[in-house]
Amino acid sequence: MSRELLAELLDGNDDHVESAAAGELAARRDGQRPPVVSVCCSDSRVSQEGMWSVDRPGFLFTAGNIGNRVSDVVDGERVLSGSVAYPLAHTDTDVLAVVGHTGCGAVGAALAAVRDGAVPEEPGVRADVAELVPIVEAGIAEVGEDRAAADDGAGTAASLRNRLVEYNVHEQVAAARETEAAADVDVYGFAYDFHRAYGDRDGAVYLVNANGECDPDALRELVGADHADNVTTLL
Repeated sequence: MSRELLAELLDGNDDHVESAAAGELAARRDGQRPPVVSVCCSDSRVSQEGMWSVDRPGFLFTAGNIGNRVSDVVDGERVLSGSVAYPLAHTDTDVLAVVGHTGCGAVGAALAAVRDGAVPEEPGVRADVAELVPIVEAGIAEVGEDRAAADDGAGTAASLRNRLVEYNVHEQVAAARETEAAADVDVYGFAYDFHRAYGDRDGAVYLVNANGECDPDALRELVGADHADNVTTLL
């Protein structure tokens, strides 16, 4: 790391220390009760707090990984990942938000693995992408072979990759809801859009799933007229 970048990080922390957000930390030193845990794809362009305009500590419990996955295999059993299960079990969190994003590199890598057999060189990345391969295979079957074959898979509007991003969100919501740890919470699935695949607003989130419900009309009724524009689908 260059000294200039290190100084930039520390300057940023100085600003944070003086911010109103840091001023609220004293009231939360002894514990946390975030109402929402968010699982988002690890990507520098996708700020979990930023997309919800969260500017205070204690509201959002954040978990990030390649492909916004919600589960791990432990002792041969698929379970809710610890970073998601912990707040649901120990901090009174009762909403899980699963957030995919347009142009997702992880989904693109899984798509390349399915189509060409190409896999990432790094073992850890390869293992994470491998978790997405069965989902991508099922998503291609859902989209349709003819439609998938005609698509270049790039991160452009209405591309196969973006449709598979949404399909993966549905699969992650379903995986969470199948676990005992998330049985009594609301699980929402979103797509974060900065390729204008869903609409013309960069940075908008679109609700694509609510507790397994994917029908746009039902979702629009759920969010109400003021947020009806935040509901659509690529599938």
